[in-house]
Amino acid sequence: MIYYEIGSTSHELSKEDLKKGLFAAFEQLKDVNKVLAVPPDYTRLPSRAGELTELTWEYYGDKLTDVLPALGTHSPMTSEQIHHMFGKLPADLIRPHDWRNDVVTVGIVPAEFVKEVSEGAVEFPWPAQVNKLLLEGNFDLILSIGQVVPHEVVGMANYNKNIFVGTGGSEGINKSHFVGAAYGMERMMGHADTPVRKVFNYASDNFTQDLPILYVQTVVGLDKTDGKIKCRGLFIGDDFEVFDKAAKLSLQVNFEMLDRPLKKVVVWLDPTEFKSTWLGNKSVYRTRMAIDDEGELIVLAPALKEFGEDKEIDRLIRKYGYFGTPTTLKAVEENKELQDNLGAAAHLIHGSSEGRFSITYCPGKKAGNLTQEEIESVGFIYGDFDEVTAKYDPEKLKDGFNILPDGEEIFYISNPAIGLWAYKERFKY
Repeated sequence: MIYYEIGSTSHELSKEDLKKGLFAAFEQLKDVNKVLAVPPDYTRLPSRAGELTELTWEYYGDKLTDVLPALGTHSPMTSEQIHHMFGKLPADLIRPHDWRNDVVTVGIVPAEFVKEVSEGAVEFPWPAQVNKLLLEGNFDLILSIGQVVPHEVVGMANYNKNIFVGTGGSEGINKSHFVGAAYGMERMMGHADTPVRKVFNYASDNFTQDLPILYVQTVVGLDKTDGKIKCRGLFIGDDFEVFDKAAKLSLQVNFEMLDRPLKKVVVWLDPTEFKSTWLGNKSVYRTRMAIDDEGELIVLAPALKEFGEDKEIDRLIRKYGYFGTPTTLKAVEENKELQDNLGAAAHLIHGSSEGRFSITYCPGKKAGNLTQEEIESVGFIYGDFDEVTAKYDPEKLKDGFNILPDGEEIFYISNPAIGLWAYKERFKY
């Protein structure tokens, strides 16, 4: 059922608005004495999930015994990130998620079902895995908190992805990513009903239906009139309907349909959020349906220091690079280390333009930043950060189309994580 809902393309929800909605939902719950919150990590900072987690602690106090950021394969949050994202929430409530060791397999989605929903793209059983804390903590309430937004792996982020990927295990994460990559990213992004989502829903319906999970979903987007990120919706409920409603609003808020393909796109990666291509390649994923053949993507990445946030995935990216689907699938066939890390293989496919447009990465020049040799070794073009920003200055650009003094037209994106852009002829509803 839906416990609370508010939202439209014109809403601007403040922290007080979020508090009102969250507390209204909590007032309807009975016999809650032990609570687990599962918010996203710092890579989803604009989601407002940090405030919602802090508000949950404000409401439940000592009954909120554990906060498990849905790291997936991301790096654990630092103390600075925890304080910045969660405010007054006591840091000792935070539990790190170890995706390789702290998981339990709660059930297996049959290979026949995976084959059917992926239209034959893959055929393997999928293990539904969650952090053991969800099962062993004896919680009366598990709050899955996060933002619904177009996503490259599952179509639209959040809902049960927050559980099965955010607190999931190595095999489950790897295989779910590969299902989406093999099926086709362009066929996935911006759609709520995808093969990967159907696999997750099967798991929710059959393996975790008895867990007391309540989904708290936000919709957040950029207001082009003032350049500020605003919360447009809050949806709280315990079944697919809450996700479906948020996803429909997200398509209106986060999706920009273009009348013509883009020749040159410049993307800024905020240094507080984007330090790896594992995350930074959202600049590729979210624009690929918008960029013209022979077009150009320029990524301004001042804090770029690694490819994968996980050391093993970083090694695999360095070894195999972003060289397109056929090359990656051949490498998977021939190398067990990729067969055992299908999530990394999927990421290699996601991060390639398949030779259709060029991708230029411009890392910063401080100690620890990726070098020209490293950037070029994985298949990207290297751009000198100082030279490129002298021409494409993010301080002077506005989101969307810009005409430069020399007459050149570019399309600028200040945060690729909160949107999806597509040329209307390339997107099929």
